[in-house]
Amino acid sequence: MELAASIFDSLDEPEAFDYNTLMRGHVISGGRGDPAAALMLHVDMLEAGVAPDSYTFPFVLKACAQLAALQQGRQLQAHVVKLGFHHDEHVQNSLISLYGKCGEPAAARLAFDGTAAGGRTAASWSALLAAYTRAGMWSECLASFGAMARGGARRPDESSMVSALSACAHLGAHDAGRSIHCALLRNAAGLNTIMGTALVDMYAKCGRIDKAAAVFGAMGDRNAWAYSAMVSGLAMHGDGREALRVFEEMLREGHAPDAAVYVGVLNACSRAGLLDDGLRCFDRMRLEHKVSPNAQHYGCMVDMLARAGRLDEARALIGSMPPTGQPTDTAWRSLLNACRIHGDLDLAERALQELRRLGAANAGDYVIVAGMHARAKEWDAAAALRTEAADAGLAQAPGFSAVEVRGEVHRFVSQDMSHPRSRDIYEMLHQMEWQLRFEGYEPDTSELALDAGEEEKRRVVAAHSQKLAMAFGLLSTPEGAPVRVVTNLRMSKECHAYSALISEIFGREIVVRDRNRFHRFRSGACTCRDYW
Repeated sequence: MELAASIFDSLDEPEAFDYNTLMRGHVISGGRGDPAAALMLHVDMLEAGVAPDSYTFPFVLKACAQLAALQQGRQLQAHVVKLGFHHDEHVQNSLISLYGKCGEPAAARLAFDGTAAGGRTAASWSALLAAYTRAGMWSECLASFGAMARGGARRPDESSMVSALSACAHLGAHDAGRSIHCALLRNAAGLNTIMGTALVDMYAKCGRIDKAAAVFGAMGDRNAWAYSAMVSGLAMHGDGREALRVFEEMLREGHAPDAAVYVGVLNACSRAGLLDDGLRCFDRMRLEHKVSPNAQHYGCMVDMLARAGRLDEARALIGSMPPTGQPTDTAWRSLLNACRIHGDLDLAERALQELRRLGAANAGDYVIVAGMHARAKEWDAAAALRTEAADAGLAQAPGFSAVEVRGEVHRFVSQDMSHPRSRDIYEMLHQMEWQLRFEGYEPDTSELALDAGEEEKRRVVAAHSQKLAMAFGLLSTPEGAPVRVVTNLRMSKECHAYSALISEIFGREIVVRDRNRFHRFRSGACTCRDYW
């Protein structure tokens, strides 16, 4: 780039081609480029009276995207329209990408819609899907991918498929993800490392760790990211021993472990109760592989110690964190969750106090401590905490559970009556509970932080979002097919016992991904072995 810039500076009257060439160099040279210099070149170009052409704007807009310069990008869009380049597909694709990278998915969609239907290329769709992915709009991403595939004019490219697989992973949309995998097998000679890693992640997060392992085993070229995806997937499924075996295989193949893969390893040890192995891995990370622990690593270690009932050691570990890693919300929140499990209200109050001090307390933290007070029948303290959270403007994300049926994801909230088949779902729910009572089932309302009568508590528990999703899954899938539920809630003891009995009575495999891990129920037993 230095040589290119020196040659450019020697030109007496550089033309648009010369400016475009140098701007292109600044935005495609990776770490050696200078997107700010590309923007300044555009300014110089205008001041020199050189008219930009259709090749100019993709490079300048890419520079804005790399700098997250949203305001400058909007000004450039006005210039694009003024000069009549807004119908150029490359310019439009650059605008979609710019808004996506600046966290403006609605603006990216407007730019996409401004492209003539016949002019939408695979790159146009890819930029839109990337915008939705970056914003965490997984349903919109998957719906757009479906529209792209149904259009048939353009075959989805690798980037589009990776975005779609990421959406499937987050939504737990196994059937849609499997369809994408089939399309890949039909249309590609082989899977590269990026696609293979995306498939491993998708299958693992959709509850098919066996399929994830099969894809991983078939990969010819596995890099550190592929190993990290496999280790993290095994951690989510509570298979700590297998996660450690895969990690050792990674080391034997000569891949240097990084901070990300060690998060997966420590999570695997924590979720499987492998305390001694976890302590050894933590030491190995720091001493052998020279990876400095970050907040996530300390959070894993605190969670591991606290789950084992060693709350004092977990608290001491937070206090021993080096100055560069001040006690963060991750570590304190892990301790707070463990206090809930072990019923240590005093330490939970201390953890919440520290989260407040750090300015990191969220609605969920208040709900946990308020719930602990409620279970102790301390209703005034519980109400005071909930009022404090509301006064601070902290809103809790609505709890939901989702189930995929024939490629479509159906989402439910507690007491939900909005689904078109609500009447059938509640009838199914009634049948499920009726059969459970023959097995001696009694609803457990002990974890419900509600100052109400037992009958009201039973009514609330009966129509929990997870149960509604499970009922719809049983109602809408073939006999013997597994039912896969994804929820953003922590699995409660009541729902755990309920799901186990349902799997036994109906002869179905029930797979539930809660916000921490997977629970796979077969014949009345769960793979977590009641350790969660």
